[in-house]
Amino acid sequence: MNSDLVPVVALFFSMGLPLSALIVWIALNYRKRVRLMELSHAERMAAIERGMEVPPLPLELIDGGGRRNRRRSSLLPGLVWFFIGLAMVAGSLSIGDDLPVVFGLVPLAIGLAYLIYHAVEGRHVEARQVEQEMRERAERNGRSSQGSATL
Repeated sequence: MNSDLVPVVALFFSMGLPLSALIVWIALNYRKRVRLMELSHAERMAAIERGMEVPPLPLELIDGGGRRNRRRSSLLPGLVWFFIGLAMVAGSLSIGDDLPVVFGLVPLAIGLAYLIYHAVEGRHVEARQVEQEMRERAERNGRSSQGSATL
């Protein structure tokens, strides 16, 4: 094998594996959502045929898999940026003069900023988001029980 092709083949396989895993995840997630939609539809049709109260749509179908209501956290991006920067600094120190250490310090600093924010303020923000979600659920449950009591 030609020695010029080794880096190209290595790059192709290193990029191809995560990309194929992403494609598989997208396909399986799509199949799961389609199946959930079919099951919800069958349940609703059976309830209509029997003259029962129609069950509410699952939240996963309404808001696209729960992405909109997902709590935001600064911990994960902080860890990702921090370790990317750490890897770049370590790589540049081990290689030598080819890659300056300064390029690794930027993502390292971004990661540290995220982690400091999470330690100082992020936990309080997440606690407030959890409380808000609990209040919204309680209001929805209160409305749905009142609606069924009036029918």
